[in-house]
Amino acid sequence: MHQNYRIRRHVTFPLWNGKPPLWNAEDTSDHPTIDGFLPDATSPTPAVLIFPGGGYARRAEHEAEPVARRFIQFGIAAFVVSYRVAPYRDPVPLLDALRSLRVIRLRSGELNVNPKSIGVMGFSAGGHVAGCAATMFDREFDHTFDDLNRLSARPAFAILCYPVVSFQKFPHTGSMVNLLGENPDPDKRKMLSVEAAVDADTPPIFMWHTADDQSVHVGNVIELSDALSQNDVPFELHVFARGRHGLGLGDGEVGVWPDLAARWLEYINVLACDR
Repeated sequence: MHQNYRIRRHVTFPLWNGKPPLWNAEDTSDHPTIDGFLPDATSPTPAVLIFPGGGYARRAEHEAEPVARRFIQFGIAAFVVSYRVAPYRDPVPLLDALRSLRVIRLRSGELNVNPKSIGVMGFSAGGHVAGCAATMFDREFDHTFDDLNRLSARPAFAILCYPVVSFQKFPHTGSMVNLLGENPDPDKRKMLSVEAAVDADTPPIFMWHTADDQSVHVGNVIELSDALSQNDVPFELHVFARGRHGLGLGDGEVGVWPDLAARWLEYINVLACDR
């Protein structure tokens, strides 16, 4: 496993052409963007789209560019997605996530990315975004899109870091309310629970959590692991003994997770050892 890659190019481009669908007319913030970091590799590389956490209320900076710069070292192109959060609600974050996969797939040639090796990574509520992208990539929306929508949005893999998974069991109330509103309908809670959407077409998933996380219960990854196992979907799970929620790259025992994830990508033949 090589760790000597450096950033060759930094690119930023809009997620949507013109006004994004379901745009709030009162929103004065910038339109969603993709912030990309490309390694100095000669052949096409795998890519990972990063969704920072923040309870669907914000996007944590320490789970964005620092993570991208770490994964560049493995020869993986990393793209931080500024998906929309509250006051936007479902389906907006997932719309942005699936759009980002299609945009990178479309532009894979100019970005030196292997279009068959594009995955997602998310932290906390961003882990819910990534988990939804991995299990609901064929969800249909009642909105008009351009020709880019014809491209597949299925990720090749997912890396979920202390993720929000279930709105049924062990729900993270803040994330659920920001995404679905107060007192969401039980059917809506089930529909947006990642473990309930797993099927045989779900891509391989790597997960890590800490046993004493006081914000997002470790039971989230246990529930997802059980669903993946029942559907024969390859996965790897690491539960570290201690660590507060929101560690990002972490340190100490937890700080090994990027290396564990990179080794796992080698194992599932996403990250080639001889590049």
